Amino acid sequence: MAEKTRYTDVELEEFRQIINDKLAQAQKDYELLRNGITNLDGNDVMDTSPTFKVLEEGAATLSKEESGRLAQRQMKFIQHLQAALVRIENKTYGICRETGKLIPKERLRAVPHATLSIEAKNDQK
Repeated sequence: MAEKTRYTDVELEEFRQIINDKLAQAQKDYELLRNGITNLDGNDVMDTSPTFKVLEEGAATLSKEESGRLAQRQMKFIQHLQAALVRIENKTYGICRETGKLIPKERLRAVPHATLSIEAKNDQK
């Protein structure tokens, strides 16, 4: 029996659902982070005592910087998930870009945007 070279349309649909679920959650998380950066949640230091305002503003700045880094990372994750959806459309999803072999389903379920098999990933080190 010949080795399987791509996932079936039914299998690709299963992965599409997994990716869409992760994408929806990732976009919600991104919005929360973005709102924290822009103070859209209304949680600021306007109603606090002037004595604590300086301390709170410093902490808020650090918090915004951290939220900014997390938001950038979340946006990158969203872009990887969107690219995986494109690969599903092209029917190239789940094929290792180094070896050309199928990435095991277990890996794709855990990391649905993976483009490398475990072997190829370990060879990069």
